[in-house]
Amino acid sequence: MKHLPVALVMLYGVLIIYGQNYYFAKRAPWNWRKALALWNFTLSFFSFCGMVRTVPQLMHNLSTFSLRDNLCHDPEMREGSGTTGLWVQLFVLSKIPELLDTFFIVIHKKPLIFLHWYHHVTVLLYSWYSYVLKNPSGLFSTAMNYTVHFVMYGYYFLMAIKSKPKWMNAMVITVMQIAQMVVGVVVMCLTYYFSTQESSDTCNVNQENNLAAFLMYGSYLFLFLEFFLKKYFTVRTKKIEKKVE
Repeated sequence: MKHLPVALVMLYGVLIIYGQNYYFAKRAPWNWRKALALWNFTLSFFSFCGMVRTVPQLMHNLSTFSLRDNLCHDPEMREGSGTTGLWVQLFVLSKIPELLDTFFIVIHKKPLIFLHWYHHVTVLLYSWYSYVLKNPSGLFSTAMNYTVHFVMYGYYFLMAIKSKPKWMNAMVITVMQIAQMVVGVVVMCLTYYFSTQESSDTCNVNQENNLAAFLMYGSYLFLFLEFFLKKYFTVRTKKIEKKVE
């Protein structure tokens, strides 16, 4: 089982290359809009359930335990093996079916950007690695991700059925994703700080895992900021230039 994430990631990469460069190279794109809508609705609903279960637990932990305790102590001391523990586990397992997001991009012959597949690959590998090590800050990542995915997949669902309200702007989702990465970087920095104090012997933090998380969140932050600037500010600049002409 410990090699399963690596095997899945390798298979994921092979299927992307085969699908884009061979199978769909000279074939017309498929039209699976209904399936895509159902898929996005399912993930949005799943994420909503996870959010409802994990966010209140995180708020309770932050109001009951110190920040150091939340970032250092064994998570089973707080979340235990009950409902919250189950939804943390489901979060980790959900990173496997979420790879199907890329399937819909490939079959519809849409552009597959680096940020998309890089995010899917790294979050799957890190989540499994982190869960096995009982990472104390895992609930922070889980609660944030459930919340963002609830909104994001809900937006994709409305787009798929062509019912998105005019007031719903995709920029909001990107801002939420950037905020998630900022919090992630801050949490990892605080975790490192607490784990290097004099009482670090009571801090259940794996430094390699924490470094991996910092690099992961840091790279996400850079890529999402780059995506945000290119998608929204570059487009606006071009529109202004056209008006001036």
